[in-house]
Formats: sequence, C-alpha cells, structure tokens
Amino acid sequence: MARRTGRRPGNPDTREAILAAARTAFAERGFDAASIRAIATAAGVDPALVHHYFGTKEELFRSTMNVPIDPAELLPRVLAGGPDGVGQRLVRTFLGVWDSPAGGAAVALLRSAVNNEWTARMMREFLVTQVLRRVLDHLDIDPAELPLRGSLVATQMLGLAMTRYVVRLEPVASADPETLAAAIGPTVQRYLTGDLSA
Repeated sequence: MARRTGRRPGNPDTREAILAAARTAFAERGFDAASIRAIATAAGVDPALVHHYFGTKEELFRSTMNVPIDPAELLPRVLAGGPDGVGQRLVRTFLGVWDSPAGGAAVALLRSAVNNEWTARMMREFLVTQVLRRVLDHLDIDPAELPLRGSLVATQMLGLAMTRYVVRLEPVASADPETLAAAIGPTVQRYLTGDLSA
C-alpha cells in the first residue's frame, strides 16, 4: 500500500498544531505579518483547515490568546454617538468586559504579561491590532499621530486593569464602573482626539 504524502489530514491534534504554529507566528512576526498560509505550512496542514477550524485570521489570533470576546462586536457600542464621548464609552465597555465572567481570562493574561515576554508581545499585538486600531481608524486623526495616541490610551487602560484587577487598590477595585468611566474617560478622550501638545 502506497504511503500518502503531502499535508496531514484533519485529526484531533490538528487544531492544537495550528494553534501552536499560530502562537509562534504571531509572537515572532506580529499579527499583520503572520499569514494563514505560513501558519498552515508550519502546522503541516492545508490553509483551508485553518479556516475550517478558526474562520478568520482575527478569530485564530483570539483563539491563541483564549480571548472569549470579539472586540469588533463591541466597537459599535464604543463609536455610537460619534467622536464626542468615545473615551468614556471605551472605558465603560472595557470595564464591562473585564468585570464579566469572561474577564477572568483577561486578568490571567495581564498577570502573565508582567513576567513573560511572549505573553507581553501577544498582549501588545492584541491591543494594537484588535482594539486600538479599530477605534482609532474610525476617528478623524492624523495618521502620523495614531501610534502615540494608541499607546497613550493603552497606558490608561492597562493601568486601570492592573490597579483594579491585579493590585486591587481601593477604592478603584470596588468602584462603580460609571464612576471610573466618568473620571478616566476625559483623559482617554484627550488622548484619542484632543491636543497632545498642550
């Protein structure tokens, strides 16, 4: 009987092989430079199997990080009402996710990112490509300012997450999300749309 050559067919280990190859590709090349074809080649499968198991590149990326939510589904809530108030809505939505049962995975990821460079790299990629870029691309912002504005927003959001969910500093740890959105939202708004030279 002739031995089959080529890519291996789908089996119980295929999904894990794809995830392992994707984790490596996203960590080494970043989200934008990693391709489904290269990930499939590294996993020893056909690119169609990657799409079969994970759908889109974004869904594969979220799966590598065990992110239970799709930021694209939350974007309309953040952008509703135009650019005014987007900072407050971003903070409110962020807290809604982190305070939900799905937030446990995010807290574990944040804790790991502090001590693990691979996790920190993946978290950076996730924040930039899946969250901040999606918000900033819908605002009328000079493209040259996007990286700085996105990074400044990340300082507030990651600082809030670290303070509320990891360090658990009171009264932020138990504060009502609306109170935090009202207090932190204007700073995020300035980072998104305000004058950064002032």
